[in-house]
Amino acid sequence: MPGHRARKRFGQHFLTDPGVIDAILRAIHATKDDVVVEIGPGQGAITAALAASAGHLHAVELDRDLAARLRRQYDGATNVTIHEADALSFDFASLGDRLRIVGNLPYNISTPLLFHLLKSRDQIIDMHFMLQKEVVDRMAASPGSKAYGRLGIMLGCHLNIESLFDVDRTAFSPPPEVMSAVVRLDPLPPGSFRIDDAALLSKIVTSAFMKRRKTIRNALRDIVEIHDLEVVGIDPGLRPEQISISEYVELSNHLASSLS
Repeated sequence: MPGHRARKRFGQHFLTDPGVIDAILRAIHATKDDVVVEIGPGQGAITAALAASAGHLHAVELDRDLAARLRRQYDGATNVTIHEADALSFDFASLGDRLRIVGNLPYNISTPLLFHLLKSRDQIIDMHFMLQKEVVDRMAASPGSKAYGRLGIMLGCHLNIESLFDVDRTAFSPPPEVMSAVVRLDPLPPGSFRIDDAALLSKIVTSAFMKRRKTIRNALRDIVEIHDLEVVGIDPGLRPEQISISEYVELSNHLASSLS
C-alpha cells in the first residue's frame, strides 16, 4: 500500500523482505480447511497469500486508513472479512472454533495481547507471530537459562512455544531498533497443567522473579514457608530460574489447598 506512512503510536513496522514473507507463509501453510485470523495486516505483506490459500481470512486492523484500504481491496472477496478494531479488546472467540492466528504484532502491545489471546485458547489451533527477538527468547526459554522467567512460565502453562527463525531489522520499513523472530504457539491439551488458582500462581511467579538472584526460599519468604517448598519437592536453596513450570504450578496448588 504505497503512500501510507508508518504511525509510531501504533508501533507500525511494515514487513517488506520477500524471503522472510515466504518463510512465514511456508511456516503457516494455510489450507482451504483453515479459518485464519491476521492481526495487524498493515500494508498486506502476507494478506493476499493468506486470502488465496485459506478457507476464510479475518483481518483485524486498528489503523482506520489501512482498514479502509483493505476493505476496498477485498470488497469482492467472499472469504475475507475486515475488522476495524483494537486486537487488545477484540473477541477472537466470536469468530468460531479452530482458528489459526497470525500476525506481525506491534512490539509495544505484544505481551498483553498474548495474554488476551489466551482467553480464547480453546478456539485456537495455533498461532504464528513476529515478535521482538528478546521477547521470543524469554517465551521459549528453558529452566536454568537467563531468559527464563515470568513470561515463559505464565505462557508455558497453556502453550507449547517454538522459536522458528530470526528476522533482521532490515526486513522492515521503517526498520525497528531491535531484531525480530517468528514464533509458533500451540495450545496445550486441556488438563496439561491443572491450575487451581491462576491469580495465586501469577503472584508466586511474579514475586519469585522480582528477586531472581535470591534463593526461592528468600524470594518467596513473605508468602511461602520452607515446609511448603519441601512438601512439593522444591529445594529451598534453588534460585527462581531453576524451578520448572510444573513445580511452580504444584506449589501454587498446594498453597491454594492450604488456604481454602
